[in-house]
Amino acid sequence: MIGTITFIIATFLVSFVCGIITIPQITSFCKKKELYDMPNLRKVHTTNIPRMGGTCFMPCMIVAALLSVAVYRFKNDETLTISLWSFMFLVSIILVYTIGLIDDIVGVSPRIKFVVQILAASLMPFSGLYINNLYGFMGIEAIPFYVGAPLTVFVIVFIDNAINLIDGIDGLAGGLAVLALAGFLYCFQREGMFVYSVLIAGLIGVVVSFLYYNIYGGKNHKYKIFMGDSGSLTLGFMLAFLLVKFVMNNPNVMPFRSDSLLLSYTLLIVPCFDVVRVIISRLCDGQPIFKADKRHLHHKLLRSGLSQHCALITILGLQIVFVVLNVVLYRFIPITYIVVVDVLAFVLFNIVVNSFIKRAKAVRG
Repeated sequence: MIGTITFIIATFLVSFVCGIITIPQITSFCKKKELYDMPNLRKVHTTNIPRMGGTCFMPCMIVAALLSVAVYRFKNDETLTISLWSFMFLVSIILVYTIGLIDDIVGVSPRIKFVVQILAASLMPFSGLYINNLYGFMGIEAIPFYVGAPLTVFVIVFIDNAINLIDGIDGLAGGLAVLALAGFLYCFQREGMFVYSVLIAGLIGVVVSFLYYNIYGGKNHKYKIFMGDSGSLTLGFMLAFLLVKFVMNNPNVMPFRSDSLLLSYTLLIVPCFDVVRVIISRLCDGQPIFKADKRHLHHKLLRSGLSQHCALITILGLQIVFVVLNVVLYRFIPITYIVVVDVLAFVLFNIVVNSFIKRAKAVRG
């Protein structure tokens, strides 16, 4: 029998190769059709950049995963069943991917995208997949469906938009997604959930190939491309789904794990905390919470004097620090106190960044 690790690696490689081949074709198509992300006062880039790199995320992920599942069944003579929520997940992510693709091509109003996100997220609890346990956070354990269902919809939509909003400099959304996906891959592989493991490996593979073109531009730097909403919304929805799937306490699927919520939440701290911080900042200034501006963490790091690549490394490093910190703290204190420590650490980090911004302004002034 061929081990599952071999299939996971093979899935990653197949998806990576698919991305390496298809992304230059997408770049050429965007240039031909003049589908660019235009620079403006809110954006960092100063030239027109093709914006549809994320259109290959879902196709490459699904093709690579299905190929691995098919070979796995043939080699190991095993039957793999598809649950109702797995089917509804495919329907949901196709909805999100499609609205993102339409937005990349012709543009879609934020209200329509928001409605589609809510619809796609709502399919999860109504198919039986929802957050039903908070594992002791704020002293809460099991929660009923009428609480867990709306909470699930909110969490999915929130995470989806958090990934979309943090996609502001080269490699950031993709890099954070790869870190989170790698964590989820460990979690699902630990539980022996093969189908989810190869899906995650497939998505990691194509995102890594995208990062090569997004950050370095490929050969002679002529294939530089952004992921667009089709990519960021797909990544966000996939990460949100994995969080809900892993957090849900279902003894028929996997044994009870007291660290399920902590691990899932930790993998997405930076994008989620940053969105909350920006919303609070806008409210304090009397601004609409959905107003586009330059308040996100990557904007602040750039104002402090860091280059795009240094800002990217700093934010990815911050996410890794939170993972290590929470894994260590979990041995000593409950999850509620861990969240408090995380909030304080994030606030402290922003205070330090603010001091560097003031120093940079003083030097320039």
